[in-house]
Amino acid sequence: MGMPSGMELFIIVGAIVLLFGGKKIPELAKGLGQGIKNFKKAVKDDDETDAQNIEQDSDVQTADIKTTKKEETKV
Repeated sequence: MGMPSGMELFIIVGAIVLLFGGKKIPELAKGLGQGIKNFKKAVKDDDETDAQNIEQDSDVQTADIKTTKKEETKV
């Protein structure tokens, strides 16, 4: 089961045109492209948010360590 040959591709494309019509295919392709674009944007935004959260967590841990050291010197 490798890649479909030229005749098989022709039959697949013909079936798609019969099912959806010639005018509907560009709209479907446009919608698919926008969906992929939105997905990539969401993944990128999520990665940036994770990076910010990690940075904030490390800042909080650093502040906790400094507070603990100050308390130890007071005792």
